[in-house]
Formats: sequence, structure tokens, C-alpha cells
Amino acid sequence: MNWTFVIAYYNEAAYLGETLASLAAQTLKPFRLILVDNGSTDASATIARAAVLPDVEVLHLSEPRAGKIFALESAMPHLSTAFVAFGDADTFYPPDYLATAARNYAAPDIVAVMATDVPSDPAAAWRKRHHNRIASWLWPKQTHTGGFGQTFRTAPFLAAGGYAERHWSYVLMDHEIMQRVVKQGRVVYPFDLWCIPSDRRTDRTRVRWTLPERLLYHFTPWFAKDWYFYRFLGPRLNARKLGHLNLREKTWQQ
Repeated sequence: MNWTFVIAYYNEAAYLGETLASLAAQTLKPFRLILVDNGSTDASATIARAAVLPDVEVLHLSEPRAGKIFALESAMPHLSTAFVAFGDADTFYPPDYLATAARNYAAPDIVAVMATDVPSDPAAAWRKRHHNRIASWLWPKQTHTGGFGQTFRTAPFLAAGGYAERHWSYVLMDHEIMQRVVKQGRVVYPFDLWCIPSDRRTDRTRVRWTLPERLLYHFTPWFAKDWYFYRFLGPRLNARKLGHLNLREKTWQQ
């Protein structure tokens, strides 16, 4: 068994079943699936434990500390396979998702293979994949995807510190982790690796950076990216109270 797939969830009963069904249909098997319940009060945990996933070794964890970063951190001691994927509970993964990721680790210096998030419309999906291919070529040491579509070689991922609140306690944790991982080796964005997150979060005010912050991220040279994250962006997010707990807010239900 070479792969582990990690999903942390909080009150995802409306989406989790379909996400798990897409993982059950993966062509690359066997693999281990770690499901971390982060204090759900709906039927999410029941759905997770009732899911039928042939040839998948499922480990159920419960993390009482509120926050996705704590849920992901609780999975770190259980990563023992050569590769690890992180996904979201509201995302569809095509049947060849893991197989495609595995195929793209052919070169030993590749430490991360990242997926592109696409809409369900095929034409729009092609455009997004094409955009990411160009962007990742122009900025190979920057992040062009979110936590729904990250895969890593486990050893360099853990050597970089993995997901841990002590490293970063704000939103954009999926970007900060890549700032540490990219120091371990090469990151690639294959055109044929993609997934479809739900489009429920239309208001991202409480979970994202500003346009000037994004532009500065793109144009800060790689050798100054530590300054950008830990001396510039982190204090600004802290001042705006954009901590990791904001990711638990389900504004689409209000």
C-alpha cells in the first residue's frame, strides 16, 4: 500500500457521501483513507462510518479541538505510506485521480503533485486546467491550488513540518504549507490531474487575502517568500482576525 488519503470534515452531511463514493471508485487500490471528524453536530460521522469502500483501509479519527488545522495535525502521526493526498469533504475526485497523481511522481526530485480545481462545465474546466499549466510554468515555486487537491511524497512533506498549528494559525494554510514543502524539491501541476469542489462558498471575504496581498505574493521573489508569509501576510491576517477557525463558517447556510 503506497497511498494515504486524508479528509477532515465538520458538518458535511450534505456532501460527504458523494465525496466518499468518488474515492470508493478509485482505480488505484488499495489505499488508506483517514477521515477526521472535527466535532460535527450533524450526520457526517454516521455517513463516514457507514460508507462502503472496497479495498480501502479506513481509519476514523476524532479531533475535539475546533479548526481544520488541528484536524489535519491529528492525522500526521498516522502517515506511514510513501505518498499522501489531502482532499476536502465537498469535492468530487475522478476515478483515475490517485492513479494520475502516482504516475506523475516518476522523477525522484518531485515532492508534490497538485490538482487543478475545475467547474463541472467541460469547456470551462479545460480553460482552468490550461490556465494552471501556464501559471505553474511561470511561477513554479508558488501555489496554484487549494487544500482540496494536494498530494505529496510523505517523507519530504513531514520533513517540512506537515500541517501544524504552530507553523500557521490563519486562513491560507494550503499556501503556507507549500512555502515549506517547495524547499524540499520540485512541485508539478499535471494537466490531467483535476477535481471538482463544490461552488457553495460564493462569499470568500472571511477566508481569503486581498488583491494587493495576492499580487505581492506573485511578484515577491522566491528567496523572499518567508518574509512575505511570516513577516508580512501573517500579521496582516491576524490584524483582520482571519484565523483558521473562519474556515468552519458556513456562510452559504445563513
